[in-house]
Amino acid sequence: MKYLNHITEAIGNTPLVKLNNVTKGIKPTILAKVEYLNPGNSVKDRMAVKMIEDAEKAGVLKPGGTIIEGTSGNTGMGLALAAIAKGYKCIFTLADKQSKEKMDILRAVGAEVVVCPTNVSPDHPDSYYSVAKRLNEEIPNSFYPNQYDNMSNWAAHYESTGPEIWEQTEGKVTHFITGVGTGGTVTGISRYLKEQNPELITVGIDTYGSVFKKYKETGIFDENEIYSYATEGIGEDILPKNVDFDVIDLFLKVTDKDGAVMTRRLAKEEGLFVGWSCGTAVHGALEYARENNLTEDDVIVVLLPDHGTRYLGKIYNDDWMRAQGYID
Repeated sequence: MKYLNHITEAIGNTPLVKLNNVTKGIKPTILAKVEYLNPGNSVKDRMAVKMIEDAEKAGVLKPGGTIIEGTSGNTGMGLALAAIAKGYKCIFTLADKQSKEKMDILRAVGAEVVVCPTNVSPDHPDSYYSVAKRLNEEIPNSFYPNQYDNMSNWAAHYESTGPEIWEQTEGKVTHFITGVGTGGTVTGISRYLKEQNPELITVGIDTYGSVFKKYKETGIFDENEIYSYATEGIGEDILPKNVDFDVIDLFLKVTDKDGAVMTRRLAKEEGLFVGWSCGTAVHGALEYARENNLTEDDVIVVLLPDHGTRYLGKIYNDDWMRAQGYID
C-alpha cells in the first residue's frame, strides 16, 4: 500500500508551471514555482517542519510543549500541521492587518491566535514580535522558533527548494525572483543555485514601506523608509538574520495595487489561485524582464508562496478592491 504516515510527508516537490498569458510581450521563459501545492498551502511548510525537527534534536522542544510564534499566517499553518503530527500545542501572534481568513484557518487547525496592532514599532510591547517573546517567557515548556533569526529557515530551502528548482530546470535557470520577508526562502534557494551557477541573478521583491531595498543599496537602515503597507507576507521593518544580502543581487519595489491587480490576473488568466505577494513577485519579474531586455535564452523562476484562500475577503472581493482604489 502507498500512503503517507502524516500530511507533513507531502511537503515539497511542488511543480514549475509556465506562465503563458500575463507574459505577453516578454521574451524569456517565466516559470512559477507553485508552493501552494504544499499541504499547508504555502512555502512556509518547508521551514516550519525543519525548525521543529531541529529544535527537537537540540533538546529545546520537549514532549507536550507549546510552540509560540509571531507569523503573518503561513508559517503558523506549517507549524500547526507539524504540531498535530507530533503532539504539541500552538499559540500564534499576528498583526491585525492580516486577513481574517488566515486567523480562521489557524484556529481551525487547533491553534490559539493572539491579534496584535500593526502600527507599532517592532520593540513596542504590543507588537506581535514582542508578544510572542513575552508569552514564551511566561509559559512553561514553550518554544519560540523565531523564524526571522532561526537559521533552520534558510537551511530548509537550501536542502529542498533550491535543489528542486535546479533539477526541474535542468540547470537552465538564469534568474530567480521572489518576495522577501523573513529572508529564509530567498537566502536558501539563492545560495544553492549560485553554488551551481555563480552567474545566476537573484532579484528580491520588496514593498513600499519596507527597509530592504535601501539597505541593500546603501547599507543604511533608514527608519524613514518604514510606513504602513497593505501587502501581506513580504517586506520588513527589521533586518532578519535570515536575509543574506550578499546572495541577493538587487531589490525591486512593487506597489500594493500592482501586486493586487496581478494576483487577480494570475487567477483569471493562468488558473493560478494565489495569494497577494505572488502577484507582487510576478509583477516584479515582468518589470525586471522588460527593463533589462532579457532574451529567449533566459529562464526566470518566480516563487509563488501561497494560496488565494488566504485572501478571499480582500484581493478576491470586488468591494474591498474598489474601496482601496485598486479597481474601478
